[in-house]
Amino acid sequence: MEDMQHQAMGYDRAAQTFSPEGRILQVEYADKTVRLGSASIGMVCKDGVILVSDKRQKDKLVVESSTNKIAEIDEHIMTVAAGIVSDARVLIDKARVIAQQHRVTYDSEITVESTTKEVADIKQQFTQYGGARPYGVSLMIAGFDSSPRLFTTDVFGSYWEYKANAIGENDEKMKDRLRQEYKSDMTCEDGIKLALKIFKEVEAENFEKSRLDIGIMKSDKKLVRKKGSDY
Repeated sequence: MEDMQHQAMGYDRAAQTFSPEGRILQVEYADKTVRLGSASIGMVCKDGVILVSDKRQKDKLVVESSTNKIAEIDEHIMTVAAGIVSDARVLIDKARVIAQQHRVTYDSEITVESTTKEVADIKQQFTQYGGARPYGVSLMIAGFDSSPRLFTTDVFGSYWEYKANAIGENDEKMKDRLRQEYKSDMTCEDGIKLALKIFKEVEAENFEKSRLDIGIMKSDKKLVRKKGSDY
């Protein structure tokens, strides 16, 4: 029995090694890291797209402006991450360079889906080659092309488009509530109120409006930042 356990353990020593069950264990461990990260909710609304994220930062010694969860990739694209924050920072920086290169090369803005695909491709590479671990982060990428759009990338390098989604801690509970209450004809203000309601239900006594960062993007393709305490 001990020999079998040691043999099974060997399959999680490299990100490019499949177990006999067809699983890549290092990538699955990275996915568990994402579910330990602070939660975020994204929604496509009739007048735009929103991201609402819990900073989960309580230390009064930390400068508040340095803990913003919602980042701008390009003028019309924003993102939020769950998982290892430093991994997210590196991927966001890469996405910013890709977006600027697209503007210089084609004299036009990159689409939200193209940005998401480029990030997902980078993630996938780190599930295939040795010598480096997978990125332990999931990114929700939202923006405005001709219409509002919302995508999510996972640690495997896959991505999907969503009407509404949640990532991070308690993501399944939040997605269950979104399935029940999300409506495509909601305004951004309605969506923010729903997100706050879900955070309050899921986090219970740990809920604090002041910890929530909010990003709003409408047809003017400008990121508007707000705080949960504004509502």
